[in-house]
Amino acid sequence: MHKLLSKDTGSQVLLLGNEAIARGAIEAGVRIASTYPGTPSSEISNNLFQVSQESDLYFQFSTNEKVALEVAAAAANSGVRSLAIMKHVGVNVAADALMTLAYVGVKGGLVIISADDPYMFSSQNEQDNRYYGKLSGLPILEPSSVAEAKEMIIEAFNISEALKEPVIFRTTTRINHSTGIVELKDITPPVLKGDFVKDPFNYVTVPAVSRKLHVKLLENIKKAESLSDNSPYNRISGSGSFGIVTNGVSFGYVSDALNDLDIKDKIKVFRVGFSHPMPREKILSFLKDLEKVLIVEEGEPYMEETIKAFAQEAGLTLSIRGKAENLFSRLYEFDPGTVRKVIADYFDIPYSPPETVDLSDIPEIPARPPNLCAGCSHRATFYEVKKAAEGTDTVCPTDIGCYTLGFLPPLSMGDFLICMGSSVGSGCGFSAVTDKKVISFIGDSTFFHAGIPGLINAVFNNHNLTLVILDNGTTAMTGHQPNPGVDMAALQFGGFGKVSIEQMVKACGVQHVEIIEPYKVKKSISAIKEALDFEGVSVVISREACALFAKGFKKKPSRAFHVSGKCKNHKDCINELACPAFFIDGEEVKIDPVQCTGCAVCAQVCPENAILPVKEA
Repeated sequence: MHKLLSKDTGSQVLLLGNEAIARGAIEAGVRIASTYPGTPSSEISNNLFQVSQESDLYFQFSTNEKVALEVAAAAANSGVRSLAIMKHVGVNVAADALMTLAYVGVKGGLVIISADDPYMFSSQNEQDNRYYGKLSGLPILEPSSVAEAKEMIIEAFNISEALKEPVIFRTTTRINHSTGIVELKDITPPVLKGDFVKDPFNYVTVPAVSRKLHVKLLENIKKAESLSDNSPYNRISGSGSFGIVTNGVSFGYVSDALNDLDIKDKIKVFRVGFSHPMPREKILSFLKDLEKVLIVEEGEPYMEETIKAFAQEAGLTLSIRGKAENLFSRLYEFDPGTVRKVIADYFDIPYSPPETVDLSDIPEIPARPPNLCAGCSHRATFYEVKKAAEGTDTVCPTDIGCYTLGFLPPLSMGDFLICMGSSVGSGCGFSAVTDKKVISFIGDSTFFHAGIPGLINAVFNNHNLTLVILDNGTTAMTGHQPNPGVDMAALQFGGFGKVSIEQMVKACGVQHVEIIEPYKVKKSISAIKEALDFEGVSVVISREACALFAKGFKKKPSRAFHVSGKCKNHKDCINELACPAFFIDGEEVKIDPVQCTGCAVCAQVCPENAILPVKEA
């Protein structure tokens, strides 16, 4: 039995934040869960997928976040509790559905998880999705710990059903990827079957209907304001004439700072957990007897702006600060030391920072930038495209996935990236206004997510570009989740279909399609050249299983290679491929047999044929 299905009520277990969130949804009686995987939310989805194999939970990896939300919205409006899971930028994709779903509302509870990523550990921006609460009019809850995340998501379902509105459950990476002690509670049996009652004049959002629904949404916002003011997740602690308002993981940093500075008796703290609508009356009550207030929040001055507005409307004149050059930055994550220093400076508390440890006699730690894995088929494809395009002036838009790392030297294949699917759409733009040959790169999962409309656009508008689809048979970057092109039967999962990328591309009207096996270097280069020479839209499908995925499932036997005595030390293997299995020992190039997957690409690149398989003992 999966550990998140444990019925050992009252027991305490150590869980990852994402596991705790998944367990909370299970305890709340979630029936439907849908997602497009994205770090830092991915483990929620992975765990619920596993749970669905041995429970009544229906779970799906959806084509993209918009579809995931639409699936959950339909289920919730049939009366069952539903969950839509995505990372912060995924909410942008789902926003079209989200904005109008706020008008329509729900019948069963619907929670939308937005996993924000301050510092951009795995993301292209660090947008603050609390503003989606303001934009849509939907409630937002934000946990401050792993244990609270499990409990709070249950409350999110309750609030959703009380208001008949979706609830946004906002986390950040430090909550998602921390571990903590969680107490298991009873699992509420889910409502297994829903029933959708037709009511088109409340569900079909033509303008006349939506005008009426907007009135209902504004009424629900007023109800949510009352819930926020009375929420146990908006709580005040401590005493004194100074105040701090904080949220999320910053609450932990504040608590530690007050202990470290020995000022708990001087500072009153307002922890905000129900952050949209902000609890107006409770905040005004908190402010009225204070001399000055500091807002401690990662990201944008979301709470600061609102609290200042509340204070101004109430005629309060105390100092309220948060984001400023000498206080908190809008950039990146906070840390305990930064929070402690800003609190001490702002409230004029004597503070001697800990002495910095002298590390001058310790060598600098070598940088360890992210890299494509040893044996990654994407590396072979990039090399082959580079060789096929030699002498050609190119621009290479790339996309979101492991293959984004192809922009790094020596491959240097990736010139422009803004979001999922942008390689194809931006490729159209580059082809329209430059004389360069456009070569766009996109992965199989990203192609299904957001690449198909761009490809149709390219065909319809007769752009001159080559799209290289890197089909490694999985959604590798976020943890090997399936996508519509995966043969689930081969993974022993029944009940799934499969969409052929080749057939999809041809159905979009592409006239020239090449399928390559990237580990066959010469044949691949030749096929890519033909695609590049084609006037109009051409597609190259580079098909080879993710090396890590194949290794994990023992799909292919691996036989390591070594550098033989024939080597003339040209270092083409390193200078052109840079596979991490290579290393320099003195002046000699060597291959780590543990890392080597036996793909043999380097052996085909070596001008002396000096790279050979290791002889079996």
